[in-house]
Amino acid sequence: MAFVRDEAHWLFKLSPDEWIRAAMGELRRAEEAYRKKNARAGLAGARRAAGMALNGALIVVPDDAWGRSYMDHLLALRGDASGTVPERVREACAILVETPLPGGALVAIRTASADERVLEAVRDVVAHAYAVVKRGGEPS
Repeated sequence: MAFVRDEAHWLFKLSPDEWIRAAMGELRRAEEAYRKKNARAGLAGARRAAGMALNGALIVVPDDAWGRSYMDHLLALRGDASGTVPERVREACAILVETPLPGGALVAIRTASADERVLEAVRDVVAHAYAVVKRGGEPS
């Protein structure tokens, strides 16, 4: 099925490839935020990057269960029982969902390895979405 752009639609305003490129830009901003010790911006950017990449995959393989927001996508893939989402991607989504946002009521002890764990998780999700987009939804 050919992509048809719709500027007024939240999902179809970008093509699958454009969503992947947007995700990569957001990932770079998240990495920079973590380098600057801004974990709040880093985690928010990591979640956005994963969600943007998943938007690209969602165009290729539509699934209403994924919801509309980036967090909806992450929550859906974290709990996916269909067997279509690789375990590593489900685990990566769990990390992105379950990592507490700094500055809340809970004080989370942060380390460079914890920050890198979040960044590796988003890289796994983006890589999966990229593969789905490039395969055009065909099973591997």
